[in-house]
Amino acid sequence: MNEHVPHDRADRRHRGRHRAVAVVTAVAAGVVAAGALTPTAASAGGRPDSVQTSLNALVKDDGLPAALASVKGRDDRTRTYTAGVGDLATGAKVPVDGQVRIGSNTKTFTAVVVLQLVAEGKIGLDTSVDTYLPGLLRGDGIDGRRITVRQLLQHTSGLPEYMDAPALSDFTTIQYRYFEPRDLLDGALAQKARFPAGTGWEYSNTNYIVAGLLIQKVTGRPVGEEVTKRVIDRIGLRHTYFPAPGDTGIHEAHPHGYYRSSPDAPAIDYTETDSSAAWAAGAVVSTNTDLNAFYTALLGGRLLPAPQLAEMRTTVPAELLGPGVRYGLGLQSRPLSCGGLSWGHGGTTAGYRSRNGATDDGRAAAITVTAIPDGIGAQHMADALDAALCR
Repeated sequence: MNEHVPHDRADRRHRGRHRAVAVVTAVAAGVVAAGALTPTAASAGGRPDSVQTSLNALVKDDGLPAALASVKGRDDRTRTYTAGVGDLATGAKVPVDGQVRIGSNTKTFTAVVVLQLVAEGKIGLDTSVDTYLPGLLRGDGIDGRRITVRQLLQHTSGLPEYMDAPALSDFTTIQYRYFEPRDLLDGALAQKARFPAGTGWEYSNTNYIVAGLLIQKVTGRPVGEEVTKRVIDRIGLRHTYFPAPGDTGIHEAHPHGYYRSSPDAPAIDYTETDSSAAWAAGAVVSTNTDLNAFYTALLGGRLLPAPQLAEMRTTVPAELLGPGVRYGLGLQSRPLSCGGLSWGHGGTTAGYRSRNGATDDGRAAAITVTAIPDGIGAQHMADALDAALCR
């Protein structure tokens, strides 16, 4: 996660095993629809709408079943878009602004809760994890006494990727399997540390499993309840939720998500799944419009006091995620072709990939596709997001 595969699994893992996803291209390209707030696919000047054109291309040229987008301008007006087919089995249309699994965008929600607890004096950013979770992190080169909370949130801890554990090697066998957070952590601790804490940067979903355990230890409440109370309800995200244990469905109108274990394998409908394998690193369900509202509220200071928001926006180089990308505390910055930065995260699950960004002057955009694109398709998503924010 940048990503997760089933339900937000690691982006680093994704980069190592991207799969081509030409999912019934001829069918998926057969339906292209502009969103409800976009009366036509043309701009006021009669020119094609660049966002709609980009989504159409993701379906037709990149073989993705469906694509959805929500774009908010400086004037606060939101336009939504869809392309493709929402259900390959029935040919149903893509629901406008449908709910999707947002993968590693969940990390930003989790980081916000941790930073709120920092502001309340309950957690120290530069305090060791062992202070709160004594003895939890021990292994080959792994010592929680030398790993700080900041290093968890910024992926500088050196903790190995739990998604690389054998139990998670075949997503087709774990779609409905329940995992305890400790099950996930044990898969990471069986591996060797990637580097001594604080000496490097590498994306690892394990960091946010530990962050979730930290939240639970400090608050005495499930991480999903804390995310709901402190983030989702606080800013009124009406179409966003942290799935309860055993909740495998998506609650509201949604496009189906699809996964292929190899280019020649059949597409699996991965819409329903047990999101415990992603948990605090990637379980949240939301919509593109709610994601835009979340990142806009975050940058606008509605979720964190100024000192903690400044810490969140203090970044280190993370070029493995893309040219010029830097990583803060659960938040990424990306340079825009029109100048300035967008702030967001992005996320990938076995059935969905989301890319998003918001700017300090109020622009925001989010794009989701309903399968994991190959490398070219992923770049097309990045280009489409840049174009949406820069238009």
